[in-house]
Amino acid sequence: MSDIIQLLPDHVANQIAAGEVVQRPASVVKELLENAIDAGATKISLIIKDAGKTLIQVVDNGIGMSTTDARMCFERHATSKIKEAKDLFALTTKGFRGEAMASIAAVAHVELKTKQESDELGTEIKIEGSNIVSQEPCSLPVGTSILVKRLFFNIPARRNFLKSSQVELRHVLDEFHRVAMVHHNIKFDMISNDNEVFSLPATNLKQRLAHIFGNKTSEKIVPVGEETEIVKVKGFVGKPEFAKKSRGNQYFFVNDRFIKSPYLNHAVNSAFEGVLAPKMHPSYYLYLELDPETIDINIHPTKTEVKFENEQALYSILRATVKHSLGQFSVAPSLDFNKDSSFELPYAETKKDISTPQITVDRNFNPFKQETKTASPSKSFSTSSSASLSIPSEKKTTSQTFTSKLSNSKPFSNWEGLYANLKEDTKAIESSISKKKEEATIEIESTFSKKATPIFEESQAATSVSGVYQLQQKYLVTSIKSGLVVIHQNRAHQRVLYETFLKQLAQQKGVSQQLLFPLELSFSTMQLVYLQQEKEKLEQLGFSFLKLEGERVTIDAVPSVLAENEVSGILEQLVVDLENDVPNAGISPNQKVCQLLARQAAVKTGTRMEQNVQKHLVDQLFACETPTLCPIGKTTFITVDVNELDKKF
Repeated sequence: MSDIIQLLPDHVANQIAAGEVVQRPASVVKELLENAIDAGATKISLIIKDAGKTLIQVVDNGIGMSTTDARMCFERHATSKIKEAKDLFALTTKGFRGEAMASIAAVAHVELKTKQESDELGTEIKIEGSNIVSQEPCSLPVGTSILVKRLFFNIPARRNFLKSSQVELRHVLDEFHRVAMVHHNIKFDMISNDNEVFSLPATNLKQRLAHIFGNKTSEKIVPVGEETEIVKVKGFVGKPEFAKKSRGNQYFFVNDRFIKSPYLNHAVNSAFEGVLAPKMHPSYYLYLELDPETIDINIHPTKTEVKFENEQALYSILRATVKHSLGQFSVAPSLDFNKDSSFELPYAETKKDISTPQITVDRNFNPFKQETKTASPSKSFSTSSSASLSIPSEKKTTSQTFTSKLSNSKPFSNWEGLYANLKEDTKAIESSISKKKEEATIEIESTFSKKATPIFEESQAATSVSGVYQLQQKYLVTSIKSGLVVIHQNRAHQRVLYETFLKQLAQQKGVSQQLLFPLELSFSTMQLVYLQQEKEKLEQLGFSFLKLEGERVTIDAVPSVLAENEVSGILEQLVVDLENDVPNAGISPNQKVCQLLARQAAVKTGTRMEQNVQKHLVDQLFACETPTLCPIGKTTFITVDVNELDKKF
């Protein structure tokens, strides 16, 4: 039997090795950006087309490479940072040309231009699938430019497995963010399809986060800082009130490398226990510095997974640090029980001049001198009698008799007579009032006795019109020939709106309502990229954008079925759905946009509907093409047969 084991050719081995490092265009972006950083660049530009499928170019102003290094960086196992095996456990760089360059050149067309400051001319090398096409001198500024075209041109199967441009662009943006967030002292630019996406100046860490995720980010985060013998922690965590249902904006960096660690993520989440609503996730941007010998970053080819030597201690330190930061910066409201609020002055009062209070004294007042004028009892009692205008006629007559008796008496003479017959007069007043109460009670009881007492409270009672009833402000109940139909009002309205939006997209005529004042919204640069991709569809549905650039979105018209206060939440949720897009979901982008708008605009559970609206919604539902299911496939109504009702009795 002949031998069957043989050595693979170099170009085949390179293609197989490329699969470990180059999984998609974002992998190339990551490797090229990290190489530029290790080259000491202070300005890096990323240029892509078709989410990196057609073109990826990284230009830096680093130290460049010599002619020999430019040629050697495309060889397998060529590197500038490892000389011995033990160097793997003391890595402080990311990768200076080499390693990944051979893998990238094996599956793409690569053009490299580089020049050192000491050289008059630079070097230009062109490679196609590991084969060197040309190498010649060229003129260019100090630095390096690497251009990657036709990625996976010689591996059609790998290229066919790439996702949509929208998904691949999201992965490229993620890698760009991860590199730019760490190296805030470097200027980064990103251009996609000839449009500038990012222009990040060199600044501090907090401003870099604001430039990437939006200007309002600085208002939503609090700083974190702690230094121990094991680890040094710094960064920011989001305030609990800005937590989201999705796990976005969660970043860990260890020694300036982005990592994924469910273990450390659990430590941060446990620090937020008691201050977050259920199923909400906080945002965090945490940077950890450890001794390189205590971690192993080479357990995964992309170096995104790290193994720590002392995980339990790191868990406890991280949890305590985040918890301390939340308390230190008063994320939760605090009370000072030792402060006396009576001594606090309003801010406006503190600037007023202090004036001495003026006291006036009647120097002629003599407390021992007898009053010459005495008030007449008749005047005082007549005043009280005039206040009893609302007393019934019987009561008024009695009080007038009592007052007349007082008016005929002399001042301070026969004062014992003031209380004569007082008891009899009081009894007369009380009997008159009691009589009036009895008459009023009899009249009220006779009125209400004509109406039947309702079985349910008004808020729980079902409302109806033309045989349609609203039950518990959640379901609509109507009768059919075989029994009853119970309709879920929210899902039914979603189905009606969904088919309406689809028709408007097909006809490109959405019904809009003009806003009295344009609505201004703020989004991050990355979110704006997704909105620009869906701008045409949104305009066909009824949106009108005055401005859609920078970080501002100005809207002067919205679909007629939407309220103005719902627009912000709808667009934000649209961006989240686009970021987490599942390409094989079986629905088109048009359907996804219509689903989202229908879900947000539909009548909510707990809303009391007018009687004519109930009937109209039922008619619209059964006029739909698919009335039985809502846009996401849930049941909109059920039927209850008369026989089933008979069994209940």
